[in-house]
Amino acid sequence: MTARAESQWREALLTAPAAAAWAAVFQELWEIFFPEMPAKHPERELLERDRRAAEMDLLLAGSAWELWRDYEATAPRSAPEVIHFWNSTPGGKAVLILDGLSLRELPWLLIEAARRGFTVHEASVRGSELPGETTAFARALGFSGRAALANNDGGLAHYLPGARTESLGAEWASCADWLAAAPAVVLWHHWPDDRLHQLAEAGDGFARLARETATTLTSDAFWSMIGQLAAGRRLLITSDHGYAATGSFADVTDADQVAWLKSHLRGGRVAEATAAPHHWCPPLSLQLATAQGARQFALGRRKWKSVGGYPTLAHGGLSMLEVAVPYLILNYP
Repeated sequence: MTARAESQWREALLTAPAAAAWAAVFQELWEIFFPEMPAKHPERELLERDRRAAEMDLLLAGSAWELWRDYEATAPRSAPEVIHFWNSTPGGKAVLILDGLSLRELPWLLIEAARRGFTVHEASVRGSELPGETTAFARALGFSGRAALANNDGGLAHYLPGARTESLGAEWASCADWLAAAPAVVLWHHWPDDRLHQLAEAGDGFARLARETATTLTSDAFWSMIGQLAAGRRLLITSDHGYAATGSFADVTDADQVAWLKSHLRGGRVAEATAAPHHWCPPLSLQLATAQGARQFALGRRKWKSVGGYPTLAHGGLSMLEVAVPYLILNYP
């Protein structure tokens, strides 16, 4: 990529209208994360790509933080795209939501899909809902929460009419048992989010998660399940949110700032809106009126000392790898 091409997203972020700025940022994220991953030590490559994405977060937490106020209205988001896909795709269709899947995992999906004979019709970057959490995404699809999809119990008020739904964390080999011959299915699987939270307190959680995701997304068991979902159906794979490698974030050191963050966000990335916004500029956090109500968000790549220790893997705040997710449409053969 030329130096001029690399600078285009920066210029767009600082000068373009919000929709064009978000489109440029998402395109740059694609350029960073879509190349093939090395077979050995994927955690090293992921750390390097994570560092390349850090410049976006620096600008979006400093010079361009006001863009977050336009995010919901202008950024291309996954949930509306899922609804559009569902209602515009005739015949067999399926949606696979991998809870907590981030852009880091995108290369394995693309390479393995091509290697195993799938046709990829679309591959792109989309944004999560705000906050970047499970319930916000479920509500954007018309469900009360992730659990509402279990046992096809989502009711009739959601935005994916005719879907047979399931929410589970079972082994891949067991996931297709409930599909039967349903022509239109939605499967919300709890991986990798369950592992993300299990590893969040471990010092090497990021590296362990990287190695585990590499193994999973290149496994025959996973792709056998994908093949069953795609049999006679157009399949969309996406996620409700990504995650931040918060263990590598910079520590806030100013005592007053730490006290404010601990008081209002505790050890998390998002909280209910507060009546006492802080006075620092650029801000430490942003209070936004979202579709889910007013929320206070941790802004950018910062962490602070908190009771029990700050998690090393987290989501819900305003950094690009928390809100950007893969979006793939494929079929087989």
